Amino acid sequence: MEELDREAFATSVQRVAGMLQRPDQLDKVEQYRRREARKKASVEARLKAAIQSQLDGVRTGLLQLHSALEDVRGIQSSLADVSKDWRQSISTIESLREVKEAVVQHSQLASAVENLKNIFSVPEMVQETRELIEQAELLQAHRRLMDLELSRDELLYEQHRADGGAARDAGLIRAYFGQVEALSEELAKQLWMVLQRALVTVRRDPTMLVSAVRVIEREERADRRALDRQRQTGFLPPGRPKRWRERASLVLEATAAARIEGSQSETRDADKMWLVRLLERTRRNVLDDLVVARHLLAHCFPPHYDAFRVFFRLYHRALSARVQELAAEELEANEIVSLLTWVLNTYSSVEMMGHPELSAECDINQLEPLIPQEVVDELLSKYIQTFTSNITGWLRKALETDRKDWYKDTEPEADQDGYYQTSLPAIVFQMFEQNLQVAAQINDTFKEQVLALCLKQMTSFLHRYREEASTYKEDHLKDRQLPQCYVQYMIAIINNCQTFKESISSLKKKHSQWTEPSPTDVAIEKTLNEVAKDGCQFLLDEIFLDLEHHLHELLTRKWLGGSHAVETICVTVEDYFSDFSKIKKPYNTEMSSEAQRRVVVEYVRAVVQKRMSFKTAEERREGADRMIKEAEQLRSLFRKLAPDEDKEPLCDAITAIAEVFKLTDPSLLYLEVSTLVSKYPDIREEHVTALLSVRGDASREMRQMIMETLSQSKQSVPANTPPIFRDITVPSLASMAVPKLLK
Repeated sequence: MEELDREAFATSVQRVAGMLQRPDQLDKVEQYRRREARKKASVEARLKAAIQSQLDGVRTGLLQLHSALEDVRGIQSSLADVSKDWRQSISTIESLREVKEAVVQHSQLASAVENLKNIFSVPEMVQETRELIEQAELLQAHRRLMDLELSRDELLYEQHRADGGAARDAGLIRAYFGQVEALSEELAKQLWMVLQRALVTVRRDPTMLVSAVRVIEREERADRRALDRQRQTGFLPPGRPKRWRERASLVLEATAAARIEGSQSETRDADKMWLVRLLERTRRNVLDDLVVARHLLAHCFPPHYDAFRVFFRLYHRALSARVQELAAEELEANEIVSLLTWVLNTYSSVEMMGHPELSAECDINQLEPLIPQEVVDELLSKYIQTFTSNITGWLRKALETDRKDWYKDTEPEADQDGYYQTSLPAIVFQMFEQNLQVAAQINDTFKEQVLALCLKQMTSFLHRYREEASTYKEDHLKDRQLPQCYVQYMIAIINNCQTFKESISSLKKKHSQWTEPSPTDVAIEKTLNEVAKDGCQFLLDEIFLDLEHHLHELLTRKWLGGSHAVETICVTVEDYFSDFSKIKKPYNTEMSSEAQRRVVVEYVRAVVQKRMSFKTAEERREGADRMIKEAEQLRSLFRKLAPDEDKEPLCDAITAIAEVFKLTDPSLLYLEVSTLVSKYPDIREEHVTALLSVRGDASREMRQMIMETLSQSKQSVPANTPPIFRDITVPSLASMAVPKLLK
């Protein structure tokens, strides 16, 4: 207490010090005193009230404890009296055992008397119940059956309660009511028959279906009562629980499966479209049945049955089992696509399970997939294998058919722009388009996979196409008169390459989301360019076979004397290119460039082969002038054939060589040769030697000096200089292992 007093005093001092910190606060001392006095009085009043409340509570508790103590003493006394009376009554209970047995016998006899009428009328009731079942009076038949079962069960229950002779007496009762269980099975069969035809019955006579459902509901309640009674007494009537609702579910499930299986009426042998017809018939039947189930059937069942959802799931499971059976069969490629399209698209669409009248109650997407993903993958893999085999055969057959056309005596058809072509690209890409449209029915991913497969097969096909074109050329060389339309069909082969490119681009743009070229695209592009390049070379070979004799006349004495070889060459090339005008771009442009290159190369080859040597300055002048004139003729020819192409660098090589021949001052020969070498860096030492040899007036010392000086000098290589001398071999130096390039 002293400690508390000290703390209170210190707190008061502190508060007073806080109140009197300024001089002007001394005037308010009396006001502070009255305020503190009021607070003190208030606290004391609350404290007194709390203490008084506690005291009242303690007083009340003590009174209640005294009262409880008196009650306990009274109960203890009563228990002692009860215990005394119980010990005295034990002998009395033993003497009443015979009375208990009499009561049990009385109860059994009373039950027998109560059911006596029913017991004697059992045979008659059995017959009446059987007749009602046969007449499909389900509710009345079930009422009679329940009366029979009730009489039997009550008698058996009384026997169950009896101590002796129960087994023998129960056997007699069971035998007497033996036909009751048979009646129960007959009624069950009638119910299952109604449920099996539920979708038909609900349209014609829904009361029959309602009666069947009510009977099942009654039996469910009877099962529950029997089980409750078993838990209380240990007695379970014969045949219980019947579980007719579970059996009804099995019947409905079997009915749905039979309905699905009954949709098939054709086989592959009888109709190639059997699967398409089966799937369409199944779609219609399932949709019709479920619409009826929602609008009619569901109202014949209690709400807690959730009948429509049950039917929805039953049909889904039945369809799943049936579709997996179909998937396990040996299906053809088109049948696999039909099945997968139906499973992945049609089944969940508004045409079937996603129909507005069905989706309002059930969402098909909440159920498990119709077939597992591994089955889908297996079918897709099987389709890819079959499609790969089929497309290889189709492409081979298309190529064989096209190849036969190459040997016809009639020209190939031309497109709207007049370019020769064959039907091969159209056939191939029509085949691809059809299969891609089929694949698109499944999903876009599978369509991309099929497109990749088509392009992969296209690569192999183009290699065979190139081989066939080469064989076609070899066959022609055996007899150049055959085939009669060799040039025209070779042009068509070249044009087909451009058509293939355009068709592939169109196909990818339409069916693929990828814009970047794949390795397969690069390989196809390369192969098509090679096929077109081979075709162009074959046609140029055809020209140069006709020009061979005239090319051999160049730079000969006959040529110097006034040969018309170049005029003939120009006329022949122009005549061929009148047919080559039916080659598509860019191949026609490339072909004219290659034709000019080869003509110039052959002209230069004629020069360096040293078919003649000029003997006099006059011959050199005449020969050089003729070469310049003929270069201009060739330049004019190819300018006419391809106006957009620059032909100057190639023909200028002939003019440059002519300038070497035309030079009259041998001392300036080095400068002229140096100019030639600087313009055409692919010229080699033997080429220069051959040119000097053809000129005819260069001494050995001059040749050696020119060659040494050129070897020591390093000329810059002009950009975009076409190679002319690279593939030309000088006969006298052909045995050299490594030709030396001049730099």
